[in-house]
Amino acid sequence: MRDCKPKALAARTGVALLLLAAAVGVASAAADAPSATRSLREYAVPDVRLVRDDGKVVSLPEEMNDGRPVVLNFIFTTCTSICPAMSSVFAQFERRLGVDAGKVHLMSISLDPEQDTPARLVEYARRFHAGPEWQHYTGTVAASLAAQRAFDVYRGGKMSHGALTLMRAAPGKPWLRIDGLATPDDLLRDYRELLATR
Repeated sequence: MRDCKPKALAARTGVALLLLAAAVGVASAAADAPSATRSLREYAVPDVRLVRDDGKVVSLPEEMNDGRPVVLNFIFTTCTSICPAMSSVFAQFERRLGVDAGKVHLMSISLDPEQDTPARLVEYARRFHAGPEWQHYTGTVAASLAAQRAFDVYRGGKMSHGALTLMRAAPGKPWLRIDGLATPDDLLRDYRELLATR
């Protein structure tokens, strides 16, 4: 019986060391991952009509220029890589806003309007527990491409897109462009800093 105890202890020690090595590896990979880069840009909102997730046809400039700050990204519902991560960040950001969530317009425009019907967008939004101020948009291919090109998002097709968030404090103000996957805390800090300059 005495021989079993050292073997069991050695086995537990080995497992603990493997778990520790894995944790260090994950932390190292996260540290090595490129951080999101930020820049201020001027964009002209294209005069296109999109279909909101409630089925209503809307003017993109009117949606963006209702006086509220805008936080914008581009996603598609069948994406299995970066879109769920970006949408998860939006969901957490919206929750962290608390009572201020109603003062911000979160917008997600589809990169795949042929597949992303309003019903699919509603289901997608439900998966991420989107609040009433976070709306999803689709429309014609031409309208989606016009929006993508206006915000320098278009990369030749939906499979070529990267993580990107755009934020504007008010109509007529510059856009903060965040290239890369920001954390919810990053977005909250960026949002508060942007509002301070309004």
